[in-house]
Amino acid sequence: MEDALSWNGNWAWALPLIVLTVIVHVVGLGLINTHVVRRVGALKGERSVFALFVLVMGGSTLLVTVLLAFEATLWAAAYRSLGAMSDGRAAMLFSLNAFTAYGHTDLHLAPHWRLMGAIEALNGLLLAGLTTAFLYGVMRHVWPANDQLGPVPRDHPTGG
Repeated sequence: MEDALSWNGNWAWALPLIVLTVIVHVVGLGLINTHVVRRVGALKGERSVFALFVLVMGGSTLLVTVLLAFEATLWAAAYRSLGAMSDGRAAMLFSLNAFTAYGHTDLHLAPHWRLMGAIEALNGLLLAGLTTAFLYGVMRHVWPANDQLGPVPRDHPTGG
């Protein structure tokens, strides 16, 4: 029982960080989406579908990666300001490690901070899910669906 109480409530700092990073993420994805929709509208017809797809997916992926790195930086700043990590570089490396569930660094939090690190990993999984859904939506917006290419003949293997 004593081990369970050794966290002393330090993990509670993770709760506002989860809320903050989800809000930042959703707003960031919304801004990226607005930018993508404008660009796709302006570029459709000027480029082949494949070139447009590569351009939009590459740009979207880069922007989302920067967004995720910013969110991991928020966690690193919290670890540093709370004294859970000794310096900014270690805090950032630990945060990226926890955020991505990479698990291959020799950095560790003190026992009373470890639950916060595990909660950051849960936050990273949540944001990865939102990112996956977003990138799938971008892909569906840029790549034409079969019905946009015309009807599939009845004798085609995928036809009705």
